[in-house]
Amino acid sequence: MKTSFWIGAALATLLAGSVAAQELKFAPGEDSRFNWKSYEDFKAAHSDLKGQSLTLFGPWRGEDEVLFNSVLAYFNAATGIDGRYSSSENYEQQIVIDTQAGSPPNIAIIPQPGLLADLAAKGLLTPLGQENSDWVKSNYGSGADWIRYGTYKGKDGKEAYFGFPFKADFKSMVWYVPENFEEAGYEVPKTMEDLFKLSDQIVEDGGVPWCIGLGSGGATGWPATDWVEDLMLRTQKPEVYDKWVSNEVKFDDPAVVGAIEEFGKFAKNEKYVSGGVAAVASTDFRDSPKGLFGIPPKCYLHHQASFVPSFFPPDTKLGTDADFFYLPTYASKPELGTPVLGAGTMFAITKDSPAAKAFIEFLKTPIAHEVWMAQSSFLTPFKGANPDAYANEVLKKQGEALTTATTFRFDASDLMPGKIGAGAFWTGMVDYVGGKDAKTVASDIQKAWDGLK
Repeated sequence: MKTSFWIGAALATLLAGSVAAQELKFAPGEDSRFNWKSYEDFKAAHSDLKGQSLTLFGPWRGEDEVLFNSVLAYFNAATGIDGRYSSSENYEQQIVIDTQAGSPPNIAIIPQPGLLADLAAKGLLTPLGQENSDWVKSNYGSGADWIRYGTYKGKDGKEAYFGFPFKADFKSMVWYVPENFEEAGYEVPKTMEDLFKLSDQIVEDGGVPWCIGLGSGGATGWPATDWVEDLMLRTQKPEVYDKWVSNEVKFDDPAVVGAIEEFGKFAKNEKYVSGGVAAVASTDFRDSPKGLFGIPPKCYLHHQASFVPSFFPPDTKLGTDADFFYLPTYASKPELGTPVLGAGTMFAITKDSPAAKAFIEFLKTPIAHEVWMAQSSFLTPFKGANPDAYANEVLKKQGEALTTATTFRFDASDLMPGKIGAGAFWTGMVDYVGGKDAKTVASDIQKAWDGLK
């Protein structure tokens, strides 16, 4: 679930038209956090492309559009290419229409693996080649996992690599207020067993450990799916998670039921949640983290993705007033490593050209990542980017979790059929916290999936 900033398509086009003349955000050579050598080397290798044009079409609007344009400006300056980015409110539909009509952009920026797979199957994408696949495998944290989300069957039925990853999202997080921990004498837990012990200690001390809110209008229930997905990765092998996404492992399989029940240990414990279990489904997810900041706090812990600081009180300083720790794994399951749940965007070539190929090469340079890292709302699994370039310590810690993760998996509900991942799964989780047992809920979701066939 993502928060988007919407602007009209006409304004997006107007903004895109100004990219070529945009000034560089950071003067080359002046900020020691950046790998300027990667910029100069790229510039020297692509000096013959001056005067060519490049069109990029993607989902980023508002602040993210401005930030991406600040990165694109370095590509334009290095190559002399006139690269222009645009978007629209109906991006997902428009990119399909444009590619099928034979008028695609040179590069499409795609956040949904399913959309990437669909375009590849229709023969509308240009394979990026084994060399790019090998590069991602070697240079990205959990590189093999990122490759899997960019590799699909083409129109000829053969698998090829089509999507180059850039800009990741991170969900395996627990937010807390350091001052509250310090005053109570609590330490950040290193294992899931320690997390339960901490929750019990908070209760024993007269507090409430968790704020959990599933409310989101017509999308009520989605925050619980993130919980279950994270717990699936901490109780089962990644292969089981993948088979669950494709329904080879059924929703009512004991592995899935077990993950739902693990979520229930948090969300269905009256002493564990602010307002009691009855408040879980009715509390809006945007209001839920506010309990961390009460005096005294209404809760000490909140599980939510990297976007949630948008709903913290104004002027909250990340790293000081609020911080996070990685949702820990079970000490009893060391073989599962340190998995990360998240999402990300893929760059695909929809109209091949030397400029398009050059842009993919640009994404391999540290500078392409570091310029956005130094501003806001950007994470990368690229191990070659300088982690000190991140704008703050909280982003730096998230980035390090991505580069060191042993497993990376996309949000399962986003990969499932819409009627399941954005339907039966959501409502099933609301039913579960409302009193239904995990087996019944899982069986109901599986019945909905069976009904799609």
